[in-house]
Amino acid sequence: MQLFYDATLTPADTLFSFDKEESKHIIKVLRKKDGDILHVTNGLGYLFTTQITLASEKNCTVKITAIALQEPLNYQLHLAVAPTKMNDRFEWFLEKATEIGIAEITPVLCDHAERKHINLERLEKVIVSAMKQSNQCYLPKIHPFTPFTAFVKAERTGQLFVAHCEETERASLKEKLILNQQTTILIGPEGDFSSAEIQLALQQKYQPVTLGSTRLRTETAALAACHSVAFIHQ
Repeated sequence: MQLFYDATLTPADTLFSFDKEESKHIIKVLRKKDGDILHVTNGLGYLFTTQITLASEKNCTVKITAIALQEPLNYQLHLAVAPTKMNDRFEWFLEKATEIGIAEITPVLCDHAERKHINLERLEKVIVSAMKQSNQCYLPKIHPFTPFTAFVKAERTGQLFVAHCEETERASLKEKLILNQQTTILIGPEGDFSSAEIQLALQQKYQPVTLGSTRLRTETAALAACHSVAFIHQ
């Protein structure tokens, strides 16, 4: 199934027109024509089955013939990750995390930050593309770049974890995870969180955890955490 996305679609709609860019892709590149079936999601769990009524490169119009609500994940994972120095590595993480299953992602600005600016619009496009490719109907939310202190001090529910590399007492993430809970995990930059950041997280009730016996790159650590949460819920 090839999946298209438009955030404006609602279950109350009966007709819908794609924007000019998507219309051109559907008609000129994919060579779709009147009567062809398209599947569209609004990123909120709904899968719309539609049929083309106007095969226009400028204004491809469809009628909605069926609506289904996709089963949501049985867990909610929020990863707060320090963006990597190389954009492609962070985008790779976003793509794979979306494919595996994640609810929210917050890029966090840390003391040992390798990157202090991000292109949020570009990152959103990466997530949308990964959602469509993996035939999912729930679009993960990516939040604006947030200072570490502000993120950690914000009120949150569920399980809270900070994954770090300091030689202090830490438990395995897999041992601490509890099924069917909201889970937030902090993943630091290549130089790890600073000692002050780790102490602040502990003060805010984050549990210290390890992701294994080897030192992982930021994007690898984030993806390992994402997969661990998904795996125990299978």
